[in-house]
Amino acid sequence: MNRIDQRFSELKQQGRRALIPFITAGDPAPRYTVGFMHALVEAGADVIELGVPFSDPMADGPVIQKACERALAAGTRLVDLLDMVAEFRRTDSATPVVLMGYLNPIERIGYEAFARRAAEVGVDGVLTVDMPPEEADELAPLLKANGVAAIFLVAPTTSRQRAAAICAQGDGYLYYVSLKGVTGSATLNAEDVAEHLAPLRELTDLPLCVGFGIRDGATAAEVARVADGVIAGSALVNRIADNATTPEAVPDALKAVLGDMRRAMNAATAPDLADAPR
Repeated sequence: MNRIDQRFSELKQQGRRALIPFITAGDPAPRYTVGFMHALVEAGADVIELGVPFSDPMADGPVIQKACERALAAGTRLVDLLDMVAEFRRTDSATPVVLMGYLNPIERIGYEAFARRAAEVGVDGVLTVDMPPEEADELAPLLKANGVAAIFLVAPTTSRQRAAAICAQGDGYLYYVSLKGVTGSATLNAEDVAEHLAPLRELTDLPLCVGFGIRDGATAAEVARVADGVIAGSALVNRIADNATTPEAVPDALKAVLGDMRRAMNAATAPDLADAPR
């Protein structure tokens, strides 16, 4: 069983929601990323989304755009990310890792070579923002053949017909974009999210995970009440940016933000777990 499926199965049995942090790999330099990943797990991460730095991250706001710039300036490449995951797996064989980014870096490596190498190092899922299901007929089958989940996005503007097609092709979990816009928005309406998730549950058994607009424990808790997973990115990437010149301080900064989210989510969905780190 794919680690993602295993983790969501465990969470369901425990009555818990997944906390899925996102950081940009290589920010502020490649040598720090694996340590940051371990810090996220210590703070309560259930799945890690590792951003692939790209020069034109069209779905991302200024915070993650600048993170991509820092990572690229430090020389970070997709092959380096794969090496990072391999290093992470030396001491963590359980936490699912999802690569999130854009199609161009994968095309540079080649679909087949990428899918094979991703599986070898322990990548569990791949989400390519600019690869809709209609254009996934080459990469998605290769990922699935290697045991790597092809994860897709659904937006508030997605029609029911198209959502059904996306659900039919997706694996791992469905990433629901809670807002019309880019990452880093400060506005999120949990009631609106719940209204959009309800019809999706009629279309799929995949866990429904919500990203965009999760900035603190309060917003994480609101979303945890209606979704299977909460995805937080810009709030964490901001902490990395704040400590870019003192990266040794980043792990504690990440733990502070993510730990607050974990505790708030536990309190909102399983009160007896309110003080538990995971």
